[in-house]
Amino acid sequence: MLELNDILKEFLFDCEVKNYSKRTIQSYKNCNALFHNYLKQELKIEKLEEVQGIHIKKYLKFMVQKKSKPTYINGVLKTIRAFFKYCIQEEYITKNPTEKVGWQKEGKVIINTFTSTEILKMLDAYKFTIYLNARNKMLIAFLIDTGARNNESCTLLKQDVKERVILLRGKGNKERQVSISPLLRKYMIRYERIRDFYFKDKMIKHNNYFLSNTGLPLTPETIERVVREAGKRAGVRKEIRCSPHTIRHWYAQEQLRNGLDVYSLSRLLGHENITITKRYLQSIKDEDIIDLSLKTSPLMNMKRGGK
Repeated sequence: MLELNDILKEFLFDCEVKNYSKRTIQSYKNCNALFHNYLKQELKIEKLEEVQGIHIKKYLKFMVQKKSKPTYINGVLKTIRAFFKYCIQEEYITKNPTEKVGWQKEGKVIINTFTSTEILKMLDAYKFTIYLNARNKMLIAFLIDTGARNNESCTLLKQDVKERVILLRGKGNKERQVSISPLLRKYMIRYERIRDFYFKDKMIKHNNYFLSNTGLPLTPETIERVVREAGKRAGVRKEIRCSPHTIRHWYAQEQLRNGLDVYSLSRLLGHENITITKRYLQSIKDEDIIDLSLKTSPLMNMKRGGK
């Protein structure tokens, strides 16, 4: 019989081979290790073949009793599902124990994000002066205009920036394109001029679009710090979390307010389906929905064929 810990190590190695992000791999590792520890301590189970659906349900109930939020529990279940999917693919087991384990009901998710005024102030928090300030301003503008994920900004290469579009590498290394607006292009021209002058006499080994002052690719933590500082300088409300992901939320809601349909937005955000995208729509106020409906009024947009 196969040890759970041994198969977990193999599963994590497979994730590295597939080029999953470090954060995804760490999440898979932590969540599954905690689950396996629960199986060992509470149910005396250490072998892969012994795990059944009822054991997973007991673990979910354990988390409910610990007052874990439904969104967190579903996130954990997602990582457990990924582990057992791998076990099925490798033919270590013939039946997936997560098959009949349902998701927690999450209810309506309200996403609080920045106001447009706060976004403008964050954009003005840095100036095109020295290299780091120019890079930080460009970063904020890039996040605002593309809705890119944090890691997508870190892995963006110079050759990914085309004349009219930017190529982003999302989760699972899936690629998608986002447009370059005229204002973003203006910022890019200024940033690239400052960046190229700053690094012209330095030996640079990396071809990332955004670099540290020593020429290294940025880490997600660095970008989070840049956004957090921008929020601080802009005087963003304390209840709003200043992060790249919150800018992504603002981007999504603003696109919907401007009339973009949810299916197109889902593709721009790199979502696998529109279920996650719909959360952004739920968080838009009713009065904003009324304004949106006026823009798309069937009567107002009809072409009259005659009198």
